[in-house]
Amino acid sequence: MRTATLIVAGLHGSEPEHWQSWWQTQDRDAVRVQQDDWHHPQLEAWTQRLQQTIDACPADKVWLVAHSFGCLISVKAALDNPQRIAGLFLVAPADPQRFAIDSVELDEALPVPSLLVASSTDPYLSLDKAKLWARSWGSQLINLGDVGHINVASGFGAWPKGLKLFEYFTSQFSEAELEDYWLLSA
Repeated sequence: MRTATLIVAGLHGSEPEHWQSWWQTQDRDAVRVQQDDWHHPQLEAWTQRLQQTIDACPADKVWLVAHSFGCLISVKAALDNPQRIAGLFLVAPADPQRFAIDSVELDEALPVPSLLVASSTDPYLSLDKAKLWARSWGSQLINLGDVGHINVASGFGAWPKGLKLFEYFTSQFSEAELEDYWLLSA
């Protein structure tokens, strides 16, 4: 089974100095999900664009590497159509309430493996809420401590340790487990 990595950025996209942009340079097969309007995120429209990117990908399954609002659309895509998604690497998810999203739309166990990387000082999602989402989604949770929103403004450029964490996370699942994961959790 062939897998690929999709980079799922949040509000305003990820600037060239952002860890997502650096990761994309490390994996020449990684694809960034493009949005029509990076400044006005909409759950349905952005999720639809993510799904189109998944559908166009030649790999059998995709790993979604998401940041901030990109985490919300990744969760939505995994809940709506998990068959082609290998798993979610969710870094510093945005609080759905900040975008007037009814949390009921996202409050369900994910049918794919997921890891949520959070911070105790993220201004866009408290650690307590990150813990609640991790529990709701059935995600593994890693708290990096006092590191802000895990973006350029909080000192995260290339972030090679994060890439190692992603590689470790993805290595935990055999091809057979990924093939059947969503069937078992349905």
